[in-house]
Amino acid sequence: MIAIVNIQGQQFKVKSGQKVYVHHLDNKEGDKVTFDDVLLVENGSIQIGTPKLEGVSISATVLGHAKGDKVIVYKKKRRKGLEKKNGHRQSFTQISIDSINA
Repeated sequence: MIAIVNIQGQQFKVKSGQKVYVHHLDNKEGDKVTFDDVLLVENGSIQIGTPKLEGVSISATVLGHAKGDKVIVYKKKRRKGLEKKNGHRQSFTQISIDSINA
């Protein structure tokens, strides 16, 4: 069974047992999380939501928190003496999809 779910503004194609990195969630490791914003479910036949499916949810477990690779932002304007160098690391949460409840 495959589903497309919207998690914090991003759409993910998920199936049971899959591990996914999503934007940082405020849950602790080992917590159970339920996502109700399911857009599509495929289990032999395809169900498409308008805009989301009612009564369908995805349950997941939080595995841990991590940071992504460093992103460097460098700005320079020639002949003006302007140089700025900034950077950041995005925070992610790894979740494991337990089941798709359709």
